[in-house]
Amino acid sequence: MFDIADIPMFSDLDKKFHKELKDSIYLKRYTKDSIVFYEGDESSYLHILLDGTIRLYKTSPKGSEVQIKRMDAPNTIGEYACFEDEPFPVTCQFVSDGVIGLLHFDKVYKYLDNKEFSLGLIKSLTSKIIILSSLVHKETILSSEAKVADLMIDKPMIFNRLKNNEIASVLNLTPETFSRILSKFKKDKIISIKKHHLTILNRDALNMIVETNSIKSCTNCIDIFKAKLALINEGV
Repeated sequence: MFDIADIPMFSDLDKKFHKELKDSIYLKRYTKDSIVFYEGDESSYLHILLDGTIRLYKTSPKGSEVQIKRMDAPNTIGEYACFEDEPFPVTCQFVSDGVIGLLHFDKVYKYLDNKEFSLGLIKSLTSKIIILSSLVHKETILSSEAKVADLMIDKPMIFNRLKNNEIASVLNLTPETFSRILSKFKKDKIISIKKHHLTILNRDALNMIVETNSIKSCTNCIDIFKAKLALINEGV
């Protein structure tokens, strides 16, 4: 389990504050699949992920889940909700066993005059904004095929660590859609998957899918990217 000094928001504070903070944090242990908080819950505590992995997701009016982000320890969760005194905008669930540290926001306010602490807080909030901006881009611009290709390029190891239904959840795809796309990619010799190990056979093809399949109105993008790839291979 990580120490309070490993949390980016607190790492630059003078070490004399670390013990005071640590003594003020209540540790709560969770098992896999446990809910830390639901979308709409209220809290006066900053949640600090000290051990394990969580996922953050929103629920649509129809009841489907839209995953926002997976986060590994160490990290902070729910800064905006606490600062703005607003309900949590997402649901937080553990995907492994783990530990959350709860720090009352009265203690956080105490350190806001500290330049290093405030800078760490700003960086943490900014990173969350970047995450949400990236999610909006991918959900509104990228097609299903492009989202899978983009993840293969950006984080190929996730295909070796997670089950297919978990990856589908990360991409906000149905397991059936994700399986169909994998079959396409394997058939076109873009990738191979043996014993849950992903091997990229044609990275240029993946890049081409992301580029040509980036608009959802594209109805025959796989054939389009294959035609363009053929032209590239012919030196046109």
